[in-house]
Amino acid sequence: MPDVTITKLFKAFGPVTVLHEIDLTIRDGEFFTLLGPSGCGKSTTLNCIAGLERPTGGTISVGGTTFVDTAARRFLPPEERNLGMVFQSYALWPHMTVEANLAMPLNIRKVGRKDRQERVVDVLEKVGLAHLKDRYPHQLSGGQQQRVALARALVYSPSVLLLDEPLSNLDAKLREQARAWLKRLQEGLGITTVYVTHDQDEALALSDRIAVMSEGRMLQVGTPREIYERPTAPEVAAFVGRCNFLPGQVTDVVDGRSRVRLDCSGDVVEVRSAEAVRAGQEVTVAVRPERLEALPVGAPAPGVNSLTTEVLASSYVGSRYEYDLKLGDQVVQVSTSRPGLTGAVCLTFPPDQALLYPKAVVPSEEVADLLTIPA
Repeated sequence: MPDVTITKLFKAFGPVTVLHEIDLTIRDGEFFTLLGPSGCGKSTTLNCIAGLERPTGGTISVGGTTFVDTAARRFLPPEERNLGMVFQSYALWPHMTVEANLAMPLNIRKVGRKDRQERVVDVLEKVGLAHLKDRYPHQLSGGQQQRVALARALVYSPSVLLLDEPLSNLDAKLREQARAWLKRLQEGLGITTVYVTHDQDEALALSDRIAVMSEGRMLQVGTPREIYERPTAPEVAAFVGRCNFLPGQVTDVVDGRSRVRLDCSGDVVEVRSAEAVRAGQEVTVAVRPERLEALPVGAPAPGVNSLTTEVLASSYVGSRYEYDLKLGDQVVQVSTSRPGLTGAVCLTFPPDQALLYPKAVVPSEEVADLLTIPA
């Protein structure tokens, strides 16, 4: 399977720019996910690869074939790109059986009857639906329809598979099962796959690499672990998983560690610095809820930051307890296995479990309302 190479991809609708000169290489056989909120440009990027959108500028190539080169006025139409695509709506023909839906793209390509039948049977066996080939879409569950749509995209052996939020119509439990099945299938086929989603858990579970997008730009490209544990921008930390953001000011820097006075409470915490910061600089300390621990007052562990807080709310969510703690005038979220915390507690975390961003993070108005104690 070939690489997908995107160079300076630019797309504008009139005066509105939706993609800002994106550069990206998707490796042979890789499961690559475009992740971001609605309107970030992820589906537009996918549609440009598919040929459903004509880029304003830039180039797109798959293997040795150039799909788009705006400078050379080259634009290969979708039907000549040999790409498989699964849409969010599945787009199955309601008046056709499963077998006929899969045969349609082969008929268009004038595949012989015997070869056509063999391909349909083979791909239906791969997706576990051979026994349902005579059913119509309305006779299938949502998960089965999703598999038929995927089988139809695979039946003509595409060079690249494009998936536009194919699991979003499934309920939570079925979606979890479907993504595990999809990952096994993709690894078994070894097909280069570009996947679009706004679901962070889906992206982390499925992907070899992830591109986090915002406002038509790539904020960070990396493995799921890199994206989650070492987000290079606060926007990435905020979108992928939950994160507490604590603005403050650097008081001093020693041996790669920064001491930061928090604006919300006046406490000083120590954080390992990945980037150069200086005394007096405004920064933001970011720490995920599961990297925090809440302990009874007077029992902090050595070598960690310890802050006095108060439990505002607690909830049991099966595998863990979640607490909202009052730290000065800000709410801090903690996820822990420790039950029954009430009243005053010590909020602790080691310096290397927090991230430090060399600028103040201004949360959205909605988020700010949730994280600030009313006056």
